[in-house]
Amino acid sequence: MRKIQLFTAFFALFVGTVLLAEKSELKIAKQYGIAYLPLIIVEEHKLIEKHAKILGLDNVKVEWITLSGGATANDALLSKSIDLVSGGVAPLIRLWDKTKGKIKILASLNEAPQVLNTSNLKIKSLRDFTDKDKIAVPSVKVSIQSLVLQIAVAKEYGIKNYDKLDYLTVTLKHPDGVVALTSGKSEITAHFTQEPFVTIEQQNPNIHEVLNSYDILGGKHTSNLVFTSEDFYKNNPKLSSAIIAAIEEADEWIAKDKKAAAKLYLQASKSNEPLDIIEKILNNPDIVYAVKPLPNIIVFSDFLFDIGATKTKPSDWKELAFDKLH
Repeated sequence: MRKIQLFTAFFALFVGTVLLAEKSELKIAKQYGIAYLPLIIVEEHKLIEKHAKILGLDNVKVEWITLSGGATANDALLSKSIDLVSGGVAPLIRLWDKTKGKIKILASLNEAPQVLNTSNLKIKSLRDFTDKDKIAVPSVKVSIQSLVLQIAVAKEYGIKNYDKLDYLTVTLKHPDGVVALTSGKSEITAHFTQEPFVTIEQQNPNIHEVLNSYDILGGKHTSNLVFTSEDFYKNNPKLSSAIIAAIEEADEWIAKDKKAAAKLYLQASKSNEPLDIIEKILNNPDIVYAVKPLPNIIVFSDFLFDIGATKTKPSDWKELAFDKLH
């Protein structure tokens, strides 16, 4: 009897230890563009490994994967093939709704305008688009760019016609959208995108801006985020804290040395843009890197609810985020 009691106690201790153990291997997905600069810095400087070790988690290994859009990222997170993904506000809200709040924001990445550029000189506003035009977005109907387009169209034509221009949208990852728009040899006549692709396109004298999301929403808003599942968050409290701390350190590094951050971005992304253009973008006061989302993020969730794209309407931005950000 004594042996059975000892074995039971040992087994309970063993199971408890296993359950308390946090992940030692981590998969994170990032996307294209300078919006994801904090994650590039976190990867290059191994900041998650650094902060995990500070919190007592040794030998944490991080695998980084680059995906092309919000739909792909969402599928990867739902299939549990990736632990954390990064993407726009719209994909996160759809996942939060679909999973009944089981997927939330772990950290914000940036505040930045989403800009609709065009090569069609006749287009001055949304009303000038015709059947001959095609608008490139990273994920049709899912990406933040697609959502901002719908919000803009709803303001122009009324909420019942929010999807009036959706049939013109085409899925292209941002780098391909730039090539398509600037080549003059594609059906693509517009690209809803973010930095650095906005500035790269506007270097071409035939490209001009139609609208941007700051104007549509009446001010700055959070654009890109890191999100994960409730299971990951609950089972990996130290690792979750380490990830937030790593992104915060990356944000501080960007603020302290914009030139070094610009150089690292070009090197890591294997991009050939001039350094001064990237540095100029990082010095743009409209672009802010911060881990806490702006409260007006619920403008996006309100709109998705109003058009019937989601079933639940959060009353506050905190419902969309894990409590470490509250």
